[in-house]
Amino acid sequence: MAETELLYQIGLTLIDGIGDVNAKNLLAYCGKASEVFNQKKEQLQKIPGIGYVLAKSVIKSKSVLEQAEKELRFIEKYKIEPLFFTDENYPKRLKYCSDSPILLYYKGNTNLNCEKIIGVVGTRKPSHYGKEKTQELISELSQSGALIISGLAYGVDVLAHKTALDVNLQTVGVLAHGLDRIYPQLHDKIAKRMIKQGGLLTDFRSGTNPDAVNFPKRNRIVAGLCDALVVVESKRTGGSLITATIANSYNKDVFAFPGRAGDPLAEGGNGLIKKNRAVLIENAADLLYAMGWQEEDKKGAKTKQIPLQLNLSAEEQLILNLFSSRESLQIDEICHLSQLSISSVSSLLLQLEFSNLIKSKPGKIFELI
Repeated sequence: MAETELLYQIGLTLIDGIGDVNAKNLLAYCGKASEVFNQKKEQLQKIPGIGYVLAKSVIKSKSVLEQAEKELRFIEKYKIEPLFFTDENYPKRLKYCSDSPILLYYKGNTNLNCEKIIGVVGTRKPSHYGKEKTQELISELSQSGALIISGLAYGVDVLAHKTALDVNLQTVGVLAHGLDRIYPQLHDKIAKRMIKQGGLLTDFRSGTNPDAVNFPKRNRIVAGLCDALVVVESKRTGGSLITATIANSYNKDVFAFPGRAGDPLAEGGNGLIKKNRAVLIENAADLLYAMGWQEEDKKGAKTKQIPLQLNLSAEEQLILNLFSSRESLQIDEICHLSQLSISSVSSLLLQLEFSNLIKSKPGKIFELI
């Protein structure tokens, strides 16, 4: 059996009862995946969130390494890129989501840490209006350089991917199953095009079926990976609304196209707008403006000197210092640069706003006053 760190990283995801949150706790205390398997039960029990039952599960889990060996051979054979939580190329936007996957499997050629990522979701049976809006939105974004992500499902998802391919935008499909198959199979040709102009991403190992329980898990990756999530058309319940709810919880910007009152396919988007859980947009220009992604004349911009604020905490001063070489920063950038969680950063930014040191702009962008 190949004794590589990747083998243990895969094995960590297979331990019964150890989900993504507990796996991160284990890593924080043990340092790396291989050390988790070498710990004594008494040591594991002391780790927050683990306790006796899960510690026992870890100790008895050596057999999962055999399953991990099989998966290791699969990803090597098909040139799949594993993205472990501690890797530099792991999507930085996902790192600050508490329940983000500890390990992702990726096949593609685009940068998952690119500057702009837009998620586009909607019903599997869109109306003519929904199809039209999806195509218009993606086409109008053709010069933005944004990465378009969705779930490769029927309807709005696959139309967003297809349109992105047609207008030469990179596009990534997040799957609810392993990379040994494409579901629905009808989208196999589009998926192959996406691998060459974007990619396919999943946290499920090979052999995993597209079971219903997997789709909400898939949706959290779509929500966490994007900067902005657009709901094109949706009923009152369904996967799109689940994704929007998760995106709200991650402090992401959510947008929705308005629909005709009384139309079942408009109830989801209109409901998000009515409850202030999504911003109404009519076109891509509205989205770009709200996100602060319009081109601005930055000539003459000067490096700002950040004075030491004696009444600030060390973390508040850390956040403030990030603006010394940047005129503005998006919240995900602040999280990445400060290495603080999104909840901590949100709280610190609020305190700095109260102190009249920074101000917020559309798109969760912040700048010095």
